[in-house]
Amino acid sequence: MDSIWLREDENRPRRAPQLNRPLIVGAAVTLLDADGSDALTMRRIAQALGVTSTALYWHVRTKEDVLDLAVDEIFGEVPVPEPGPDWAADVRTLIIGWRAAMLAHPWAAALIGRPMLGPQVLARTEFLQSALVRGGLDGEALAIATRMLADYVIGAAVTETAWRRSGDTSDRATARRHITAAPDAYPTLAGSGHLDDARWPDDVLFHRGLDVLLAAVAALPAGGAGGRAERS
Repeated sequence: MDSIWLREDENRPRRAPQLNRPLIVGAAVTLLDADGSDALTMRRIAQALGVTSTALYWHVRTKEDVLDLAVDEIFGEVPVPEPGPDWAADVRTLIIGWRAAMLAHPWAAALIGRPMLGPQVLARTEFLQSALVRGGLDGEALAIATRMLADYVIGAAVTETAWRRSGDTSDRATARRHITAAPDAYPTLAGSGHLDDARWPDDVLFHRGLDVLLAAVAALPAGGAGGRAERS
């Protein structure tokens, strides 16, 4: 795995002192927010910074490095609260902030499958697992809960950003009409309000789904030899 986070030489001194990684990442995030990851190139970053493309390579090796750094930068926007007496409330705060950050930067959700080893990501994963440990989880149960919560928020963000990407709010309404126009073919979907924003707004579904997920997490048995901590 050629991840920027796993290279031993990434902290060696660099040339081009007028440039640094934070400047590169800031320019990249601005371009990503405007045009998405497919349009990002090293040349465009260099043009935004008023430098040559060659100057960038003293600080990052590839566009892939920039994307990894940009994803980690976005995670820095996710609030990390002071641990409170309610572990589930702490998890909720983190997960809601995670979704908000990805929705604010629609390109980010599709890149979350990349190696997640940056300091911002790891700090928030540490907070998540420490809250779950306070909730009584260990071993396999801790690993399962971490995966469940991460997959839930990433999946929600991917789905929501896909619908919002075109900027046309009528897309989902058109999809809903397609379903209701064929009630014989899709009787359950037509009756359940599938893709009906008026009935099931994204925010409502996400928050209520998180309620269900946290209840399921609370019911997980301890999964390791270390025993079970008392739940708060």
